Amino acid sequence: MNTQDTIIALATPSGAGAIAVLRISGKEAFAVAEPFFKSVSGKVLSKQKSHTIHLGHIVENEKLLDEVLVSLFKGPNSYTGENVVEISCHGSPFIQQEILQLFLRNGCRMADAGEFTLRAFLNGKLDLSQAEAVADLIASDNEASHQIAMQQMRGGFSNEIKKLREELLNFASLIELELDFAEEDVEFADRSAFKELLNRIQLVLKRLIDSFAVGNVLKNGIPVAIVGEPNVGKSTLLNALLNEERAIVSDIAGTTRDTIEDELSIGGIGFRFIDTAGIRETKDVVESIGIKKTFEKIEQAQVVVYLIDSQKLAENRDTFKEIRIELEKIRNRFPQKPLVIIANKTDKVKSEVTDFISAELQEISADNEKTKHLLLAAKTGVGVEELKNILLNFVNTGALRNNETIITNSRHYDSLLKAMQEIDRVQDGMAAGISSDLLAIDIRQALYHFGEITGEITTDDLLGNIFANFCIGK
Repeated sequence: MNTQDTIIALATPSGAGAIAVLRISGKEAFAVAEPFFKSVSGKVLSKQKSHTIHLGHIVENEKLLDEVLVSLFKGPNSYTGENVVEISCHGSPFIQQEILQLFLRNGCRMADAGEFTLRAFLNGKLDLSQAEAVADLIASDNEASHQIAMQQMRGGFSNEIKKLREELLNFASLIELELDFAEEDVEFADRSAFKELLNRIQLVLKRLIDSFAVGNVLKNGIPVAIVGEPNVGKSTLLNALLNEERAIVSDIAGTTRDTIEDELSIGGIGFRFIDTAGIRETKDVVESIGIKKTFEKIEQAQVVVYLIDSQKLAENRDTFKEIRIELEKIRNRFPQKPLVIIANKTDKVKSEVTDFISAELQEISADNEKTKHLLLAAKTGVGVEELKNILLNFVNTGALRNNETIITNSRHYDSLLKAMQEIDRVQDGMAAGISSDLLAIDIRQALYHFGEITGEITTDDLLGNIFANFCIGK
């Protein structure tokens, strides 16, 4: 990749729209754009101030392509740190391609995926973790993932890591200095202060590493498996949660032969609901495959919602014994997963039946804080909001509310784990009284893994893998 080229790409989604924006970046961006832009007031682009907008036309050999607004950003005060020209044209796909092809023929090449942000990183406008947060921000589809991405893009995570790295680097320099005076047997680094620093680094690293469990589900959505016997209203509940007819609803048992998934934002947190095939003994080969998939989906889910048919219990209360057995199977197999037991169709039964069901569910959930219960009527929507609140309470959003740094990137997580291992080795080495040269080796490794996160240490392969996941034009 030649970072000295002038690059161009569509910065808005492809397809028709009110407007489209084409972005040009590079040292020669103004020189490339100037011959084809005719300002309505006769202005020359290269003589205009940075961060100004100009009305005019894109013209090729007297052929008028479009009336446009051109925004100018002079480096280093631009997104990429280079000269940047952004052309806002009408959103016709034909117009977009005409302007794009014009500049590709005249001094520009097509930008690679993420190349604008890569140049921002290479020019010191962003560090690597901030650059990755740009992609997360574009992909965010709920309040939680948006908040986490914004916090990282503003440098919250980077600042923590840089501060730790700087303090560790200061001590490393003193220990390296001791190597030059090995024969004099002197210590420049205060070992007690160094131990305090290592303890503090460990606490920060542990907090960041532990946050990944929360961050991963907040970023990707919390999977919730909706299970239960056939025809208890799982698909109706999914439709009520999503407020649309997403799943097939019928009175025929076993209608859902496969899993159906959809997403919903509750209180700014993304939940991914999975409507599964019913759990029951069956000779239907297709349905039995669906039931096998149900247990696979429970395995993948963070929360399990188990539905009970209140009408069926009204006809025969002894069926609760079978329900208890099924619930025990789920709880024994997945003891750590939060379980919500829902008695559905309560609008179809008498109050004495709901009282009986409520008492039974109370007894089942009394001994387990991870088990909640609820009376609900999915068809009328009664209890649906209460279910949303229960699900939200299962999510540990304390760190999010307190605006703490939450790790969502598996690359960062891996580097933090490796840095923690090296810090542990340094502590063990200090306790064992090993020599300064051996201690310095472990400290250098810890510094290396810190540097991997912020991009102070990179390879072409690493940058290629990260920016290949970006969209063209960002």
